[in-house]
Amino acid sequence: MGYKREEGGVQPGINWWRFTIRIPGVHVKVTWPEVIQGGLIATATGGAVAPLMMAYFNVPFEVAWTVMFIQIFWVWSHTFLFGEPYGPGWITPALPLILVFLGGFTPGAEAVKAMTALTICVSAIFLFFGITKLGGKFFQWIPVELRAGIIMGSAIAAFNSEFDRIQTMPYTLSVVWGVVFLLMFSVWFSKIRAQSKFFNRIASMALLVGFLVAALVGPLSGEVAFNIQSGISLPQFGPFLQAVSPFYVGWPDWAMYMKALPLAVMIYIVVFGDLLIADTLLKDADRIRTDEKIIIDPIRSHFATAFRNLGHLLSGGVFIPLHGPVWTGVTVFIVERYKEGRQTMDSIYSGTVNWYWLAFPLMFLTPVVTFMMPILPVALSITLILTGFACAYISMRMVDTPTGRGYAVFIGLLTATFGPGYGMVVGIGLFFLLLVQRRQMIAMPYDMNIKK
Repeated sequence: MGYKREEGGVQPGINWWRFTIRIPGVHVKVTWPEVIQGGLIATATGGAVAPLMMAYFNVPFEVAWTVMFIQIFWVWSHTFLFGEPYGPGWITPALPLILVFLGGFTPGAEAVKAMTALTICVSAIFLFFGITKLGGKFFQWIPVELRAGIIMGSAIAAFNSEFDRIQTMPYTLSVVWGVVFLLMFSVWFSKIRAQSKFFNRIASMALLVGFLVAALVGPLSGEVAFNIQSGISLPQFGPFLQAVSPFYVGWPDWAMYMKALPLAVMIYIVVFGDLLIADTLLKDADRIRTDEKIIIDPIRSHFATAFRNLGHLLSGGVFIPLHGPVWTGVTVFIVERYKEGRQTMDSIYSGTVNWYWLAFPLMFLTPVVTFMMPILPVALSITLILTGFACAYISMRMVDTPTGRGYAVFIGLLTATFGPGYGMVVGIGLFFLLLVQRRQMIAMPYDMNIKK
């Protein structure tokens, strides 16, 4: 490795503005456990976006797969280009609400324009709060019950979509859901995880295990058929950009921006909550690992998230899940490995920077592509059903009164059924009618300044 970190110092890199470039093998050690697991999981989960591109933007699979090359670069850029210490990913909790939003538009050009409007609105909000440093105050102003209602809306929308899908693959999805729920949420299995490194490692790769189970159960049930081919798969950038880029399809009108704005605000609220969780994880690790100083910079996180979404839009067209600063599951896994000591993981960036890059060569391999093709609906289903389950219990945990929980479920139903704009307006009005005297805020204001 070209650069070595001083004891208690910041991991070296190439500084530019608020950001830091760190290249694997140069600024951080290549850690093969993270490279292999990350490459496989990033390829498998990332492929779940292809069916969405096919459904909402009317592109065939061979063209839709091109999004993988673009999304992996912009996901990875969060760590190697912008220097963020989190494991980045999609804004997954918002994905069900985004699908509800896109469902109000005709698939194809109109849906592309709507997604363009949403991407620009979300990016503008992140830039605004990054520049003004008002993100912490805004998050405080949003009642806990309304935040819970927004998250519950994601849960209900996710469940609605997957309960329809299970009719097409009843055996495969039922078994896969059961396995993944067991590994991630089972009370009794969590005790086994705590006592066994083997089962803990298996559970940490629950998504990958789910895909492997689908590859076994699907053919046995006759619901999945594989046609593995050899060769190299080249991305079809030309047809892809013609289908999903605003430079080809056209830009949205002001009405679309206004429709997208309420959802963009909801998405910001969700992401800010994820950042709070990720910061807590890193601070806990920082107390244990005194050999490295991790700089947590919320302003950098805001700018990096905005630049990634705008960069993807301008270079590769619209991207349905949107880019988020934190993939919570990956961040938890990396932080736990990091806490084991420098002999396991030299730097927090050894985990985050190495997690994604193996996906690049894997995506060119036709055997990988043809293996993934028939189980991509399963990958999408796992993503959404886990999102729904996690959002549901997080929402219920956020409020502790019967009225607050009833409010959260009601606003969630409105949001999932009638759309984010309706849910936001009714949610604010109903809050003042029912809960204004019981308003709950986060215990401490979130400091938007750099933390070292």
